[in-house]
Amino acid sequence: MDTKTIFMTFFIINTLVSCAYPCLGQEDVDDKPLVNSGEFDTLDALSPASQEYNIYMLENLPPKYKTYLGTCADKMGPSGISECNEDVLREILTNKPVSRECCLMVVRAGKECYMEIRKFMFRLYQLKRFASQVFFKTNEVWNRCSAEVESPSSSHDHAI
Repeated sequence: MDTKTIFMTFFIINTLVSCAYPCLGQEDVDDKPLVNSGEFDTLDALSPASQEYNIYMLENLPPKYKTYLGTCADKMGPSGISECNEDVLREILTNKPVSRECCLMVVRAGKECYMEIRKFMFRLYQLKRFASQVFFKTNEVWNRCSAEVESPSSSHDHAI
């Protein structure tokens, strides 16, 4: 067999397998929460070593990135950032939906800011163990919030 025939055979088999199993990368993703509701409240407990890890990580972030994250946080609004951040983390980890007001703040910040804030949050010591499991869920929260905020029934509510 020549190389072209082998390549075509491989390509056809690969295409057929991809059609039969279109989402192998997401097959393990389900609706089970990563953390139980009662366990969520203990996530903020830090040991001296984990505090040192977070401080070291923060000190080594590029100044432009810190400024960018601050700008993103400001877009969400000064009063709601901490509450809304906690609510978004709770939805990502326990599947408890955030409020409409929090969704408004998330969408106001924009997808890029929202995703960067989440990426940063899951670099912190107490959350980094979930980093490889949360991208799908983080995106799902964004999609739900943006659909809820932009739905026709929400047009009478305050603008973003």
